[in-house]
Amino acid sequence: MSVPFLDLSRRGEGLAEAFAAVAESGRFIGGPALDRFERAWGEYCGAEAVGVNSGTDAIALALRALGVGPGDEVITAANTCVATITGIVGAGATPVLADVDERTWTLDPESARAAVTERTKAIVPVHLYGQCADVAGLAELGLPIVEDAAQAHGAEHDGARPGRVHTAAYSFYPTKNLGAIGDAGAVVTPAPEVADRVRMLRSHGERAEARGIAVVPGANSRLDDVQAEVLTRRLAWLGAGNTRRRQLAAFYLERLDRVGLPVEAPGRLHAWHLFVVLVDDRDAFRARLRDRGVETLVHYPEPVHRQAAYAHLARDLPLTVSERLCERVVSLPLYPELTDAEAEAVVAAVRFNR
Repeated sequence: MSVPFLDLSRRGEGLAEAFAAVAESGRFIGGPALDRFERAWGEYCGAEAVGVNSGTDAIALALRALGVGPGDEVITAANTCVATITGIVGAGATPVLADVDERTWTLDPESARAAVTERTKAIVPVHLYGQCADVAGLAELGLPIVEDAAQAHGAEHDGARPGRVHTAAYSFYPTKNLGAIGDAGAVVTPAPEVADRVRMLRSHGERAEARGIAVVPGANSRLDDVQAEVLTRRLAWLGAGNTRRRQLAAFYLERLDRVGLPVEAPGRLHAWHLFVVLVDDRDAFRARLRDRGVETLVHYPEPVHRQAAYAHLARDLPLTVSERLCERVVSLPLYPELTDAEAEAVVAAVRFNR
């Protein structure tokens, strides 16, 4: 049996109807579909939502709305998708890398504390693979927080979804638990003034009631109505999709051994965007699974400070856990459309592999 890592063709239901609804409205930017999605996503997260062009822009605009800019430092995790760093740089700030917790693989509050300087203006914890970072522990540092929730749709920390307590940046890239059919994102925040500022920033710095007059330097980062319509329709399936992800994760956790397995920390509800294991010889492991028809990926092969564009971010602060994880991580297939037979094939391949 051939098991693809992810097959987005299995998510095509309802797209024609979504296109037709937007076409009939005649509004493609800033229309009723955007309003509906922002209300629905805000209600789901328990705060106010503002649609933007991408998850990367969501980080940048959220930081700017909080007053972060050139000359400021923003702490984040060393083992993350480089898009986190792109967002921080997009706000004009300097990323500062801290290490992660050995068990949850998310930003370690003590390492973050050691990274704080007089120039630190915010923290961007990454809810890696679908598990929230220790936002309560990080909040003790007394700095504004922008949660990178690009992989955490439906995840919770102490009963709160990202954006309910602190400002959060979501991506709706097609592979996400809630995915669009192109780039899309949102800022979710409990602070109305932050939401208002993001609305200006996403549309050239203009106020809605005075188009064509810039109040602040802005950007062009609007969520179009086609993406908004698709997202609203797919939001209705998110709960069932996350339930299926948790079922598959439980299946893997029960049946896999002799690989390093992910841990769901107490007080956190994992969204299982990715199911990532640790292995000692990654290339050989992946090759043997490939020979048995199972496709795998690596999220992420190099910590940020070992990538050419950001080698200058390496400092004296130890990043050893991040470095060790990036050498061993392998992502196994896990998505709602994965069949029971395909999940069995993954388990069989991993067992054979060992």
